[in-house]
Amino acid sequence: LAAKSLGGNNGCIINITDIHASNPLKNHIIYCVSKAGLITLTKSLAKELAPNIRVNAISPGAITWPNEINNEKKKEIINQTFLKKMGDTENIAKTVIFLIEDASYITGQILNVDGGKTLFL
Repeated sequence: LAAKSLGGNNGCIINITDIHASNPLKNHIIYCVSKAGLITLTKSLAKELAPNIRVNAISPGAITWPNEINNEKKKEIINQTFLKKMGDTENIAKTVIFLIEDASYITGQILNVDGGKTLFL
């Protein structure tokens, strides 16, 4: 239903997935499968809704921490990024704005916002 409105306004759809959609985490099967499905949905919709609607996804790395994660594990994860720091929600928000305002020739893409973490995977 939204496609009609979005198409008339050169709209875009931005999905939020996860860097572990392609390299799943142990004990997180349902989460990783759902995020992998969202990547396929993003690419499929990019084909189906073109040329009037762009569809992309953002794949965050270490942006927020689950409650059960300890400081040692946090340090390990941060050390596995090439930028050696955690990201924040502003990094994701700025990527959303980029995709909306400055990416008129980008569709069907998954942008990793992960400080280089996927280079380790």
